[in-house]
Amino acid sequence: MLRCVFRRLLIRLVPTLAVLVVAGCADTRGGSIPYNVTSFGAPDTATVVPLAPDYRIAPMDTLTVNVYRVQDLSGDYIVDLRGNISMPLVGDVAAAGKTPEQLSQLLKQQYSAKYLQDPDISIAIKESAARNVTVDGAVAKAGAYPVIGPMTLIQAVALAGGTTDSANPHRVAVFRTIQGQRQAAAFDLASIRHGEMPDPAIYPGDIVVVDGSAIKDALKQVFQTSPLLAIFRPVL
Repeated sequence: MLRCVFRRLLIRLVPTLAVLVVAGCADTRGGSIPYNVTSFGAPDTATVVPLAPDYRIAPMDTLTVNVYRVQDLSGDYIVDLRGNISMPLVGDVAAAGKTPEQLSQLLKQQYSAKYLQDPDISIAIKESAARNVTVDGAVAKAGAYPVIGPMTLIQAVALAGGTTDSANPHRVAVFRTIQGQRQAAAFDLASIRHGEMPDPAIYPGDIVVVDGSAIKDALKQVFQTSPLLAIFRPVL
C-alpha cells in the first residue's frame, strides 16, 4: 500500500523531480538534493481557490453563523482544537468533520428543542485552516496532515507516526514550491535529533519524503520509465 501511495506521489512530481529523491537504502547521506541549506526559503503564497461544495469543517476554521432575526446568536465562531464550537445556550457543538449544511441542521435541532421555533440557521466558512503537509516514504502512517501553527521537520515526521525500521534517517527530502517552481532540500533527521543541525520549518503545501527500503523499487521504476528534464535546487 505504501509503495502504491508513494508511486502516485512521484508520478505527480516526475519528470522534474525523479532524480531528486535519493535512490538506494544505505544508512548514509547522498543523492542530488543539497544538504546544509541555510535558507531554504518560504513557500509561495497559497492560491485562493473556492472551497468544495462538500468541504468538511476542520479545527481552527472560522465559521460565520447566521441565525435569522436572532442577532445575539449570530456571529463568527472558531472551531477549537477538539473540533467544537461554543454556541450560546447550547454550549459546545461538534463541528469538525461536518459540512456547513450538516452543522446547520444540527444547530437547528438543538435550538428548536428548547429555545427557538423553527429557526433559520445558515453557516459559511469565513476562514479555512485546513492546510496540509504531506509526509511519505518510510514512515508509519503516510498521508496528509493539517498544519496548525508553526511546525518543524521533526514534528511533521512525528505526525506520520515516526520513521519505520527500514527508514534511512540521514536522507529526508522536503519539496516546496518557491517562486513558482518545485524545489527541494535534503536533511539529516538523525543529526537534527541529536541537536547537531537545526530543525527546519515545515509549511503548508510541503511534501516530506523519508528514504528507506520500502520505496526503493518504486523509485527504480520511475527512473526507468520517466525522462529527466531538470533538477530543482533551493534558493540560497
